[in-house]
Amino acid sequence: MTEEEKDFMIFWEANREKEKKTWRQLLIGLPLGMIFTLPILLNLFSGWDKRAAMVANTQLNPVVLIIAVLLIASFFAVFSKKHRWDMNEQRYKELKSKKEK
Repeated sequence: MTEEEKDFMIFWEANREKEKKTWRQLLIGLPLGMIFTLPILLNLFSGWDKRAAMVANTQLNPVVLIIAVLLIASFFAVFSKKHRWDMNEQRYKELKSKKEK
């Protein structure tokens, strides 16, 4: 095993339960989720399509927009961090199996 693999195994054994918690995944991933929703908001408010901008300005409910942005950002944050956790867990199990052989 390389030094990097050993360091990863030590890190993951110490932090795997802490990284698995959904609340932590949400808090750490939320900035990335907000960056993900930024293009949606820019597209909505840029006014590049005049007709769509007119409809949005007359029928857009700001509360619904805020809730939608928060839901999208939260989903993206949790999903991306859970995926990262699964990848790290897979790597840990592979390294552990390799170490036992």
